[in-house]
Amino acid sequence: MNAETPEAAGPYKMNLTVDIKDAGPCRKHVKVTVAGADIDHFRNEALKELVFNAQVPGFRAGHVPRKLVERRFKKEVTDQVKQRILVDSLEQLAEDHQLEAINEPDLRVADLELPDEGDFSYEFDVEVRPEFDLPSYGGLTIERPTREIKDADIDAYADRFLTQFGELEASENPVQAGDTVTFNVASRSKETTVSHAHNQSARVRSTLRLQDAEIAGFDKLLEGAKAGDRRTAKVAVSVESPKVELRGESVDVEFEITEVQTMKLPELTPEFLSTLGISTMEEFREEIKKVLERQVTFEQRQRARTQVLEKITESANWDLPETLVRRQVENALRREILEMQQAGFTDAQIRARENELRQRSISTTRQALKEHFVLDKIATQENIEVSDVEMQTEIHLMAMQRGESPRRVRARLEKQGMMENLAAQIRERKAIDFVLDQAQYKDVDLELASSDEVEAIPFAVCGVDPAAVPEAVEAGA
Repeated sequence: MNAETPEAAGPYKMNLTVDIKDAGPCRKHVKVTVAGADIDHFRNEALKELVFNAQVPGFRAGHVPRKLVERRFKKEVTDQVKQRILVDSLEQLAEDHQLEAINEPDLRVADLELPDEGDFSYEFDVEVRPEFDLPSYGGLTIERPTREIKDADIDAYADRFLTQFGELEASENPVQAGDTVTFNVASRSKETTVSHAHNQSARVRSTLRLQDAEIAGFDKLLEGAKAGDRRTAKVAVSVESPKVELRGESVDVEFEITEVQTMKLPELTPEFLSTLGISTMEEFREEIKKVLERQVTFEQRQRARTQVLEKITESANWDLPETLVRRQVENALRREILEMQQAGFTDAQIRARENELRQRSISTTRQALKEHFVLDKIATQENIEVSDVEMQTEIHLMAMQRGESPRRVRARLEKQGMMENLAAQIRERKAIDFVLDQAQYKDVDLELASSDEVEAIPFAVCGVDPAAVPEAVEAGA
């Protein structure tokens, strides 16, 4: 570790003194000392290059005295050497000490000063992957949900599908299930208004899911109401609400109806089917059957995944830093949405699932992170990687489901920074598939999900959008 390797024989290796200490769950405090001889080495390299290229009046390029260059370009040389030493020493540190960082070091480069002579030290905190032994994951017993798609299933999905193309018409009739209502909404705790929003819109279904609460019997609550009427429900705030003082508290939510509309669905005429790129009713029903079969596959995968991960994370009792958990809340949510889009779920179903996840985001994300680390380690151990072809296939499938071009879907994923999420999702799925290929199965009946039961709106009764909570804020900070 101390020997200086000639450049021709490979990269220059520094004489580093490294001290690594635990600084909390999955967090290390690292102090690095770079020997003065290594600083001199990089300074000499920088000066040689600068002497050769420096443009100084009165001297030809390559003939500027070294002492003059040192004086005239001292700051530039020092900054360049500092940057080079930091980059190279961090790379060498990670390699020599197997430090698997999962974020950038907490390092204030601008505050570091490189000495004119002698050793150079710097220190930082960094989050690292947890250290653990993989449990046995071969031959697990898994319950597998199964369902044969029936005509009634296809009919129900067709009605839900057609609502995407339906037209809303104003209605003077009292509200009934299936109508769309526009309303102003306000939440109150002990007669004090906590949050309010205007011109919210929702279909009247049995459950209304808010970002931090849920109203069961929403259809019964609004049934018979007309524009101008007010209806109030009591809800329990999610125990993971960002507003700590309201967690688990009972809050009144009042709806002021401003408009009632009914949905007029399009008729399944040959002309309408042609707009979907479909020729016949038989083809339409066959496409729906394929979507439902993919949803069955999705449920099989989700439930099998849950069982697999429950079994292989039973011993995952290591803690995770709160900052990491909060940072990953949105990533976990985006990954779930990606999977639902690929499986052909409607926007309404996805919104309902999104609000459900937000209500229990912290605990589920903490578990999801442990699952990620376990699956990532399985994938590494089994040499599982993601190819460009697999990425292209996933994007093409998403494009088909959304009725968009693959190019547009890819552009959107890149713009939203979700390509890495997609690759991680595929790799984890392949790791689960590897485990499931070796599992033993017991079939159980599956009930298909129905978006007729749940509606969701972007409203938080506590007045704080869970997605807007700063990711770096730790509990008690």
